[in-house]
Amino acid sequence: MKKRPAQMGTVGEAIRLGAQYFDEAGLYFGHGTDNAWDESLSLVLYALSLPWDVDASVQQRELSEAEQTCIASLFDRRVEERLPAAYLTGEAWFAGIPFHVDQRVLVPRSPIAELIESEFVPWLAAEPVHILDLCTGSGCIGIACALYLPQSRVTLSDISAAALAVARQNIDRYDLADRVTAVESDLFAELQQQRFDLIVANPPYVDQEDLADMPAEYHHEPEIGLASGLDGLDFTRRLLVEAADHLTEQGVLIVEVGNSWVALEDAYPEVPFLWLEFARGGHGVFLLTAQQLRDCCATLAAG
Repeated sequence: MKKRPAQMGTVGEAIRLGAQYFDEAGLYFGHGTDNAWDESLSLVLYALSLPWDVDASVQQRELSEAEQTCIASLFDRRVEERLPAAYLTGEAWFAGIPFHVDQRVLVPRSPIAELIESEFVPWLAAEPVHILDLCTGSGCIGIACALYLPQSRVTLSDISAAALAVARQNIDRYDLADRVTAVESDLFAELQQQRFDLIVANPPYVDQEDLADMPAEYHHEPEIGLASGLDGLDFTRRLLVEAADHLTEQGVLIVEVGNSWVALEDAYPEVPFLWLEFARGGHGVFLLTAQQLRDCCATLAAG
């Protein structure tokens, strides 16, 4: 393993040397950044308590010995432990909004952020009033919905009490307790009487083979948020069977299944999944209306 540089005189030099260190160490980037420079930048700015939009001239600033030591420690942990940068900083951005994260939840990275930023236009006939964020984790999807759609009321649901503790921190961070509720539930078990205009889910969808082959960075995340059986569809099958009963008449279901989209299409060739496209990249997100789910109920129940 390459040894980190001992001297980082300026902010810009620290970022450059950190990126070089990360590239030489063969790190994987997939938790908020996709390259060594941005990963190094995020850690340097965090160490110096600087915002993301700080003027580029800051790169000329000299670093104190204490600042160099702090940055070097973060770099070493990123390389030696393979911890995603978001777990080192305790923060990740989603839909342009910062969220608290730690190892109780996945690092936010869903392309569903684009849908939220566009307020789900043109996919919804009207602005949703009642929204459910299933498998909420940090709460990023549901809370972002609440912030972009200020008339909405949002339920965050997760089977993990530990994840919901993080979600509640983020609810409090944005003072949304009057509109956003967190509920511990296995799918719809604790939501039996409720119907929603929009259900959004980023459930576990990694199949057994992909889980075993994932880079080390992913193995710091809670497996319950990733793994979903042999073909990655254990949770999604249950969701498809039950979702129609929890949608309003004009309700819509949006679900991310990532690389398991091929297995899903093979499993349900008669279901009219609408696969959404994203300007910033990402794939494996489908949309079904409440009516389509009802029309396909027999097929979905047969599994």
